[in-house]
Amino acid sequence: MDIIFLGALEAATIIGIYDWERETKQTIVLNIEMAFDITKAAKTDDIQHTLDYKAVSERVVSFVEQSEFFLVEKLINEIANILLTEFNTPWVKITLNKRGAISRAKDVGIIIERGEK
Repeated sequence: MDIIFLGALEAATIIGIYDWERETKQTIVLNIEMAFDITKAAKTDDIQHTLDYKAVSERVVSFVEQSEFFLVEKLINEIANILLTEFNTPWVKITLNKRGAISRAKDVGIIIERGEK
């Protein structure tokens, strides 16, 4: 299976359990890998036969920026569901980085895989 990816996709959102996190948007950084068969697109040179990563990035950023979850676990799971259902990807791997969540760590986050590769 082929993999289409988006690296270091940024979006600002309300995320967290503390009072200040409910008032101030924080930037999260996403690395997304999506399984998708590009064979037909490679043969036809037609975007209609591939996964439009611009459309994916716009949908994910829009969703993240409109969301207000308490937990990154909920946010990342919802992003995975969007990719699997709306874009018909059979498998996704997502890394969500919530920079600055812990003062002594540069990066904090979650990596998930959903679907079948």
